[in-house]
Amino acid sequence: MVTLADKLRTQQELERLQAKYIGTGHPDTTSWEWKTNIHRDTYASIVGHPPLLSYMALAENEPAAKVRARLIRKMLQPMGPPPPREGEEPMLVDRKADS
Repeated sequence: MVTLADKLRTQQELERLQAKYIGTGHPDTTSWEWKTNIHRDTYASIVGHPPLLSYMALAENEPAAKVRARLIRKMLQPMGPPPPREGEEPMLVDRKADS
């Protein structure tokens, strides 16, 4: 039988873990933030484990260094730019000015 004290202890443990580990999220975590954390964790794991990196490089028929560099670049914004917050106007990028 689960008591109220057990539920409180479980909730406190969850809050402690969420404060300690960024990727575990919290009630205010958006879908974009959660997906970004998952993608970054995945890319970091592949880059940090040479056998996984070799497997990816072999599957893509690319040098391991090239795959590693691409994965590290993708860690910056794995899910693209963040969505606009409530009350904010989306930023429009002038592609002609970048050229």
